[in-house]
Amino acid sequence: MRSDERRLRVLQAIVEDYVHTREPVGSKALTERHDFDVSPATIRNDMAALEEIGLIHQPHTSAGRVPTDTGYRTFVDSISQLKPLSAPERQAIERWLDGAVDLDDVVLRAGRLLAQLTHQLAIVQYPDLDRMTLRRVEVLTLSERMCLLVIITESGRVEQRTLELPLGPERARTLSARLSAALAGCSAPEVELTAFEACADLERADREAAAILARAVAEAMSEQGEERFVLAGTANLARTTPDFPRSISPVLDALEEQVVLMRLFAELSDDLTITIGAENVEEGLAETSVITSSYGIGSARLGIVGPTRMDYPTTMACVRAVARYLTKILGS
Repeated sequence: MRSDERRLRVLQAIVEDYVHTREPVGSKALTERHDFDVSPATIRNDMAALEEIGLIHQPHTSAGRVPTDTGYRTFVDSISQLKPLSAPERQAIERWLDGAVDLDDVVLRAGRLLAQLTHQLAIVQYPDLDRMTLRRVEVLTLSERMCLLVIITESGRVEQRTLELPLGPERARTLSARLSAALAGCSAPEVELTAFEACADLERADREAAAILARAVAEAMSEQGEERFVLAGTANLARTTPDFPRSISPVLDALEEQVVLMRLFAELSDDLTITIGAENVEEGLAETSVITSSYGIGSARLGIVGPTRMDYPTTMACVRAVARYLTKILGS
C-alpha cells in the first residue's frame, strides 16, 4: 500500500474513532483498533504528515488528534458509495410516510423521521406549490348564495375556500366536472387561462362563475408558494453542546431566522450536498455540518444540521433515503 493510501486510511480511522468516542485519537489507539499492518512509528509519521497538511490537529498538549474541517471534507469526499439502509429501516420509513393524510402531515412526518434516524436537527422545506399541479377541484353548494371550493393538488394537499357565489347543486356539479377535467395537471400560473378556454362554450353566467372559481384556485395555490420550513429535533442539537467549542447559541439563533434557512437552501443545488464548518457562509453555522438533498418537484430540499463531529456515511444515507421516499409519495 502506498503511503498516501495508508494516510487516507489513517485519517478515515481517526474520523471514525473520534465520532464514536468524542475523544482525541492517539497512535496507540489506532494501532490497537485497526489493522494497518505497519509499525506504530509509521502510524505516528503518517499522523504527523496529516497534521502538517491541516487534516488533523492536536486540541491539547499531550492529547491525541482530532479532524479539522478540511479533514472531515477529505473524509466525506473519500466515501465512494453509501451503505444502503437495511430492509427494516426502509420499511419503517415507508410505513411512517405512507400514513400521512396531506402535504402538511407529510412534511411534518418527514422532519420527525429524519431527526429520529440521524439524531440531528432536521429541516424540511415545503415544495414550491407554484410548480405543483392540481389533481381535481370540487364545487359544493352551501346555501343559495354561498359555495365551497375544494382544491386537491397532486401532492395530496387539500385547500378549501368559501365563496359568495350563487350556484345551485346542478350548476355546481357541472362546473366541478368541467373544471376538474380541464385543470387536472395544471400549475398555478396555468389555471385561469386553461379554465377560460375550457368553459368558453358555456353560457355567460357559467363562464363568469368558472372564472371566479379559477381565480380562487390560482390564488390558493400561489398563497402556499411562500417559503416555509419545518424544523424537528432541536433537542438533538442541544444534546451535542460539547461538540461546539464556542457555544451552541449562535447556531440556534441562526436557525430561528427564516431568511437564513432560505439563503442556506437557495445556495445548494446538487442532489446530495454536504457543507462542513467554515464552508457554511452563515457565521452562526460555522461550527456545524449541513447535509441536504433535493426532493419532489422543483427546488425543495430537506436535510440536517449538526456538529462537524457526526456519522457522515449513515447521516448521508438517511437524508438521501428520506428524500427519495418523499419524492415517491408526492409523485404518487
